Amino acid sequence: MKRLAILAAAVSLLAACAQTQEAPKGALDTIFSRKSVRSYTSEPVSSEQTEILLKAAMSAPTGMNVQPWRFVVVTDDAVKEALAGPRGKMIRNAPLVVVVCGETTIMRKPSPEATEEVRMDNPNWTADCAAATENLLLAAEALDLGAVWTACYPYPERMSQTISALGLPEGVTPYCIVPIGHPDGDNQPKDKWKPENIHYNKW
Repeated sequence: MKRLAILAAAVSLLAACAQTQEAPKGALDTIFSRKSVRSYTSEPVSSEQTEILLKAAMSAPTGMNVQPWRFVVVTDDAVKEALAGPRGKMIRNAPLVVVVCGETTIMRKPSPEATEEVRMDNPNWTADCAAATENLLLAAEALDLGAVWTACYPYPERMSQTISALGLPEGVTPYCIVPIGHPDGDNQPKDKWKPENIHYNKW
């Protein structure tokens, strides 16, 4: 009887612990709760969290499996300052900044009959980088971090500033800048559900 009582108490304790811990967000919960967060606490983003974010970004779909995305991870204050410019308070204050870039050309055969590959424009690089960025944002939400998509491409001034700040090589174009950190304040997702934007079968 004593053993049964101890076992029952242990089960009750485990159940109580389970109730006090939040269950991980499901995929749809993460999608529906994603929001743009522009203000962060001083708490750092861990290296483990950073790796998860980047693995999620690299799990995105990509045309012909080219995977043209390249990521520059920025934690240095001087580099953040160079990236921020006059518009980038959130870049300055974020403990982690990920710059999503893309290789705009690929090596491929110009025709089925060709025997050698040549360097050609990659028309899919922006779509691929967009998919990677969305994965990055969703991963941040799943980790209870805050993030915001800050456009770089196709604005020449922003791209030039980013290329200079990061020393990007020729053929690598900055697509967007994503400041990431622990949210400071109560940030809520926007309701973007609009049935009037949906057409079935034909317009």
